[in-house]
Amino acid sequence: MSRAYFMGIDTGTNSSKGVIMDDCGQILAVHSTQHEMTNPKPSHYEHDAEKDWWGDFCTISKALIAKTGIDPKNIRAVGASALGADCLPVDEHCNPLRKAILYGIDARATDEMAQLTELYGDEQIRKWYGRPLCSSDVMPKILWIKNKEPEVYAKTHKFITGSTYITAKLTGNYVVDRFLGLASFNPLYDSETWQPVEEYCGPICRPDQLAKVQEAADIAGHVTAQSALETGLAEGTPVTTGTDDSGAEAISCGVVKPGQMMLQLGSSVYMILGTEGLVDDERLWREEFIVPGLCDISAGTNTAGSLTKWYRDNLFMDAKAAEAAGGPDAYETMMADVDAIAPGSDGLITLPYFAGERTPVNDPDARGILFGLTLAHTRAHLYRSALEGVGYSIAQQIAIMRSHENVPIDRIIAVGGGTQNPVWMQIIADILGTPVSTPAVTVGACFGDALMAALAVKHPGFESYSALTNYIHGGKTYLPDAEKHQQYCRFQAIYDKLYLQTLDLMHMLSGN
Repeated sequence: MSRAYFMGIDTGTNSSKGVIMDDCGQILAVHSTQHEMTNPKPSHYEHDAEKDWWGDFCTISKALIAKTGIDPKNIRAVGASALGADCLPVDEHCNPLRKAILYGIDARATDEMAQLTELYGDEQIRKWYGRPLCSSDVMPKILWIKNKEPEVYAKTHKFITGSTYITAKLTGNYVVDRFLGLASFNPLYDSETWQPVEEYCGPICRPDQLAKVQEAADIAGHVTAQSALETGLAEGTPVTTGTDDSGAEAISCGVVKPGQMMLQLGSSVYMILGTEGLVDDERLWREEFIVPGLCDISAGTNTAGSLTKWYRDNLFMDAKAAEAAGGPDAYETMMADVDAIAPGSDGLITLPYFAGERTPVNDPDARGILFGLTLAHTRAHLYRSALEGVGYSIAQQIAIMRSHENVPIDRIIAVGGGTQNPVWMQIIADILGTPVSTPAVTVGACFGDALMAALAVKHPGFESYSALTNYIHGGKTYLPDAEKHQQYCRFQAIYDKLYLQTLDLMHMLSGN
């Protein structure tokens, strides 16, 4: 009997990545591509779905098949994930009608959030979400299209997110997983029946304009003849429903039970902590997680890798130019003097709200701050302070999670591009005062997609989410330095007050 293989491809904010895995859980090939996030107006962030999402998927799929030489017929299932939850209107042929409005980093729909809160009432909104509406919710984004782009709205066949788009291109079927559908599209679906609620859809869209809700590891359909030509996959290959990139990455590092926490350090920070039940806290989010019967608390910091990229492009142009000329990696150059600077960056604190902020403040008009600058500070101080600022944000949100009874955090597993920076990882561990581990396999969400593809077809050894952990192995663990943690506690206390002390001034600056 021939070996079985599984493909997983994930589309992220700035890049896409895919893997082919065998039935022993070994990754045989990895391939990635880059794309650009556009920022046409303040608080507007977009992708070209056809070029960035589907184009990347086709490129990666063909490259993985070429690299491994595997007969596509031996790829037993394909899983896909994408950044989420986005809002993409498509016509009846799944052609995008505009660029995709991205996840919580896009905060254009503030007027619509206010409109919906007035329509339904603050109490009802909190009952649905456990918090006020925020920029991560899809309902206000759909309403924004209805209000601001009525010609697009009138032509829309479906309002979908990234994973739905890719799956629809592969199979012709519009599906969204329960994790995304019931949380990000809340309250447009009934949480019990998973069907669109006509009463709540009415002011937003028609029920038939929404995708069908399934489990992430259900089969969404099979590769069509046309998508087989475009991707190199075999016609008829099973395709999973898929999910968002953070959820898939949480699966890839073993978040399948309460107390396990993923800390995703990508363009932004996303945290997912497995919990036994829903935990209401308006500063954070809660959902029923991908794993049936498991809930989660999640949180997001808008800037992480995007903040380091901003520093590279604006304060370390020489390092970027040297890399372009064949020199060392710019990010390595930027770290040259950082480790020699004391915790707290000699009294400099960065509030990393350079793109507004999601949790815990839910404020698209929040602004970044460099607090405590003196003539003694260098650009290395500024950069270390930026890395620490992300760490302070993570610590602030974990402290909120820990404040709830019966919400253990037994293990923190860090994933994403930020884990390639050991100094940054140590800074985060020191700020948290908690060990932070990394998995042995660090390719990201696409590994989770491949694991769920194997689960979807119930391949022997992959019959349950708990069984998937047999293929997930630990890597390095960063242990906190107790003395440095105590030093950081002083700066954390200042960080925790910085937004509240400047909130009114920020809003004066933004005009809101």
